[in-house]
Amino acid sequence: MVAGEASGDLLAAPLITALKKRRNPILFAGIGGPRMEAEGFESHYPMEKLSVRGYAEVLRHYREIMAIRRGIAKALLAERPDVFIGVDASEFNLGLERKLKEAGIPAIHYVSPQVWAWRGWRVHRVARSVTRILVMFPFEAPLYEKIGVPVTYVGHPLADLIPLEPNKLEARAALRLPAGKLIVALLPGSRRSELHYMASSFVLAAHRFRQEVHDVHFVCPTVTRDTRDMFERAVHEHQRSDLPLTLLFGHSHEALAAADLALVASGTATLETALFKTPMVIAYRQSPLTWALMRAMLYLPYVGMPNVLAGEKLVPELLQDEASPAALAGALLTLLRDAAAQRRQIERFHEFHHLLRQNAAEKAADAVLEVLKNEARLRRR
Repeated sequence: MVAGEASGDLLAAPLITALKKRRNPILFAGIGGPRMEAEGFESHYPMEKLSVRGYAEVLRHYREIMAIRRGIAKALLAERPDVFIGVDASEFNLGLERKLKEAGIPAIHYVSPQVWAWRGWRVHRVARSVTRILVMFPFEAPLYEKIGVPVTYVGHPLADLIPLEPNKLEARAALRLPAGKLIVALLPGSRRSELHYMASSFVLAAHRFRQEVHDVHFVCPTVTRDTRDMFERAVHEHQRSDLPLTLLFGHSHEALAAADLALVASGTATLETALFKTPMVIAYRQSPLTWALMRAMLYLPYVGMPNVLAGEKLVPELLQDEASPAALAGALLTLLRDAAAQRRQIERFHEFHHLLRQNAAEKAADAVLEVLKNEARLRRR
């Protein structure tokens, strides 16, 4: 298995658990994170080496990333595992999967690239690379069925993990957040490259918001020590006044459950926020080169998953130059003062939760074992 970032680690760990229940003994190795390792996974490279987003950022680390891919491909071709599962990280995994598939090793890709949002030609690249694809959103399956790619809709593991009715008071008590305050969650991203472009904007937006709303407390969960340090530096750099902030290492789910509003970097965190029924504003900034290339190929009018699922601009999105501290603070204030907009978001978030709650890890494990069974049947012929 290869998972390239925190969200992939979160998806892969329950799949490992489900497979271990069905098939024993079973060994897992490749590249993974702490949750996978807690399930007995053996990671041959640090997952953080692959946690790079955006064209410009990838170019800076290209040699190292390609060396890792060559190394893992060589090892897998020599060891010939029964099956390979690439978890998200499609830029890294699809090329690796194609090489393994051509060598007769079944390759499963878990999480569809966003072929429905941009670069539609990638669906054909997926077709050449995989034995089967496991998709998390219902609208993705027909795209692959149309061109004959074996596909299984499994739902989203986060929808299984997150309670339908989160307990706000319990979450606030667990994080020791002050009572009687408006709680605003800040989620500026899980990668160093995202914090590089968004940490300062989020901190400055928080300061501006507090000028209008004095009874507020901010909470910011970070994924790694590096990203925590980067956000902490941004806080100190822009310390115009004391910012009432609880900075966390992990605990993103508790933070989202506790929050009244959230400012969230586009990515998996927007779906998590929706599943916690927390009204939000979506923001994203990246290098100007990456943004120029992406904008040229993007053909959906929005990027946040809640808006993709809704088929409309349900959640405000501020991207690139629009994501200034003043604009971010303004969007949060507008949402705070618009109770009807908050209710509308929450109602749709409940719909999404029921739609995606499919017992994903169990369905994904069944699909993996079906691929193994089919491969065994073909070998016996």
